[in-house]
Amino acid sequence: MFTTAQGGAIDPTNLTRAFTTLLRSAGLRRIRFHDLRHSTATLLVEQGVELVVIKELLSHAHIGVTATVYAHVRIRLQREALTALGNALNRP
Repeated sequence: MFTTAQGGAIDPTNLTRAFTTLLRSAGLRRIRFHDLRHSTATLLVEQGVELVVIKELLSHAHIGVTATVYAHVRIRLQREALTALGNALNRP
């Protein structure tokens, strides 16, 4: 949760405006602030963090939500792991 300097809730419109300004200043393409959640979770999955930990960090009510949303990352990592295993087994 983000708050104002006075401790109140940030107006989502103000957050979006400030975030868009930061992106523009940095020369980055426009993304939604919410996309940062997905980026964070994807990076955590790729680093091997347990789904239950990611679920808690994202405040998902059920692990199934986390598993479903980030299944594509896990599938890609599984493919990469199997390729690495295959390469190791094929070495002389």
